[in-house]
Amino acid sequence: MNIRHTFKTAILGLHTHKMRAFLTILGIVIGITAIILVMSVGRGAQNLVLAQVQGLGSKTIFVIPGREAHGPSDIAQTFSDSLRERDLNALKRKENVPALSSIMPIVFGAESASYGNETYRPTIMGASELVAKIFDLYPQEGIFFSEEDVKFKSGVVVIGSKVKEKLFGADDAVGKKIKMKNKSFRIIGVLPQKGQVSFFNFDEVALLPYTTAQQYIFGIKFFHRLVIEAASEEDIARTVNDVKATLRESHGITDPTKDDFFIETQADLAARLSTITDILTLLLVSIATVSLVVGGIGIMNIMLVSVTERTREIGLRKALGATDHDILRQFLVEAIILTAIGGIIGILLGALFAFATSLILSQVLSIAWKFVFPLSAVFLGVSVSSIIGLLFGLYPAWEASKKSPIEALRYE
Repeated sequence: MNIRHTFKTAILGLHTHKMRAFLTILGIVIGITAIILVMSVGRGAQNLVLAQVQGLGSKTIFVIPGREAHGPSDIAQTFSDSLRERDLNALKRKENVPALSSIMPIVFGAESASYGNETYRPTIMGASELVAKIFDLYPQEGIFFSEEDVKFKSGVVVIGSKVKEKLFGADDAVGKKIKMKNKSFRIIGVLPQKGQVSFFNFDEVALLPYTTAQQYIFGIKFFHRLVIEAASEEDIARTVNDVKATLRESHGITDPTKDDFFIETQADLAARLSTITDILTLLLVSIATVSLVVGGIGIMNIMLVSVTERTREIGLRKALGATDHDILRQFLVEAIILTAIGGIIGILLGALFAFATSLILSQVLSIAWKFVFPLSAVFLGVSVSSIIGLLFGLYPAWEASKKSPIEALRYE
């Protein structure tokens, strides 16, 4: 029996038992759909996170107080007050960090803001006037605070679009005063919808001069971050080394293992986040693969039942000259066809659900979530479904091929 005839016989056998074939395919469809959906959404999430991180530009360097956490014992040491004004002044000196283009201290936290009877809890971010350039922020209404405002700890604030909506609704906000920590702050600007950039959602932020935030909101004299821009991408490594050397000298550290700060570049952060999202996607794909294995077991189960129900058919074929090899090939082809159809339907449904998910997330969360359909997901879906069809279809096909034609013809 040639290959063409084997396929025709296998398709006829499946067509005769449509409901059984449908139920067999269903397990594979669910598994492949889950894999495609998880990989597509996972890649979309990874692209979104990396886009937010890279939105600051490749020349940006973060200096973070405390020791970098490598395990549970290090967590407590990440909360530190090691970055202070003397460090900022030391880093600003050209002889210490020649390739430094700009440096900005940041303090942040949460505090309730009120206007009239309305109250909202924005993220409070204290920064210098350079925040506009570094984060590419330009007020939709009003202006940004200046270097003079930072120097004199002015009680001015620039608010995000959501803060404005929650406190003022459709009314104008510029020129009005909001209260935070029992002190009034005059609104001088309102940001357009910006969304998430790096660690901050600028729609939910209240931006103040860092000196003002330190003095009147947080009551601290240290910084939570120092944001540095190198003169060029080629200067990043040199700048990182110069920053480390300057801070160690400022803190009296001679042993690098005792550093009370650590540095992250955009490349470091992107690589770390990419690894995390890859691991999470792999974990979810592994879980989804379990449903494929269950579907494969279902195929084997139903194919074994099919072999029992079609015992007389097998005996008749053998009596007419079909060999063990022909019977083996027929039942194996049936299993592969079932899983191939399930794989194709699963890929199409997975792509459809992933596209729908990206649209829903974009609308509900107001983020630029882009639909991603990785070809690796298609390859994985087709490969896994084919392998499962082959593996779980082999035993029932072998059982069918070993039936004696005489006993098969006698079977009732």
